[in-house]
Amino acid sequence: AGSFQEAGVIQHAYNLNFPLHVVPASCAQCPAWSAFSVSSPAVVLETVKQAGAGPEAVVVRLYEAHGSTVTAWLQTSLPIKEAMLCDLLERPVAQGQLQLEQGGLRLSFTPFRVLSILLVRSC
Repeated sequence: AGSFQEAGVIQHAYNLNFPLHVVPASCAQCPAWSAFSVSSPAVVLETVKQAGAGPEAVVVRLYEAHGSTVTAWLQTSLPIKEAMLCDLLERPVAQGQLQLEQGGLRLSFTPFRVLSILLVRSC
């Protein structure tokens, strides 16, 4: 019912094509944990990968999937010391430094925009 955005079609498609896999834990009392979360259902976190720059860097790719202009928060539980926009070859873009705020980043999207972000961990 309603639009594809209201019906959650994109999320249902990801759930169908990429189901969660259960991995047994070594203890029954292990707390729930998530490395990343996104505040808007219009923004899809598509990729998380180690950056070519080294083991202390991670690249995340997100895109706006509803055809809307939206501001979303990318929250992470990883210890991040630096965040910057990068191109698809993982090179930082000019004026691409992002401000870390309370463990997250405020990101602005135009319709169907793809953002690649290089995160440098503070290990």
